[in-house]
Amino acid sequence: MLDYRGLAEYLIKAEKQKQAVFCISKQHADFTLSMGYKVQKELVKLKIESGHKVTAYKMGITSQAKMKQMNINVPIYGYIFDYMNAQDKDQIVMEDFIHPKVEAEIAFILGEDIEGPGLTGEQVLEKTQWVLPALEIIDSRYENFRFQLPDVIADNTSASRVIWGNQLFHPYDFAFDLIGVSMTINGELRASGKSSAVLGNPANSVAMLANMLYEEEKGKIKKGSVILTGGITEAVLLKKGDHVITAYEGMGDVSFHVQ
Repeated sequence: MLDYRGLAEYLIKAEKQKQAVFCISKQHADFTLSMGYKVQKELVKLKIESGHKVTAYKMGITSQAKMKQMNINVPIYGYIFDYMNAQDKDQIVMEDFIHPKVEAEIAFILGEDIEGPGLTGEQVLEKTQWVLPALEIIDSRYENFRFQLPDVIADNTSASRVIWGNQLFHPYDFAFDLIGVSMTINGELRASGKSSAVLGNPANSVAMLANMLYEEEKGKIKKGSVILTGGITEAVLLKKGDHVITAYEGMGDVSFHVQ
């Protein structure tokens, strides 16, 4: 039987030491998605035991093309912790990471509880108080950013940092399948996309999270919860000295420097 807590400690140590490690699936050929979530559960417990707090949910692999490529029919999810939060125009330190990448996302803040089954994106919008732009920095703890799906689930979906936009918006001010995003790094356009890349509409990502948690008997997502809905753009590798500015149609810019 797998030592789920031991594997979680293995990944937390890699994160703390900024040292990439071998994939779990290389050591355990029968490592499954459900096993990955069991490791993730232990990882979350360990971080909470050490004094950290969960501040947001995050969704991953939210494009239909990526799901087809990975041979799954639902995305994956993880958690953002308090120490991962940064603000617009902040500086991050390259030495805090292994091989960080950045992608553009939209976050939802709930005005009411939501719960599956069968929740829809339209119902999510009705119960959303605010939305805001965000940049997620992902940083896999595995060598060369290569892993199988259960590995990345165990590794809390590569969660590392979030740079939050500094302005909140009303959800009904936007057509959520039509928001254009463009990311420039050091003045060069490096990635662009539309919000429809996230399951057709980022609100669908929130609905899918609620439905997944219901099926797993993890209950409702409570009022005030924050959900990162998944990457609108590809994830771009960062290097020291980078100045990242991402423009969201109707939402302004979010930026940060890499020291």
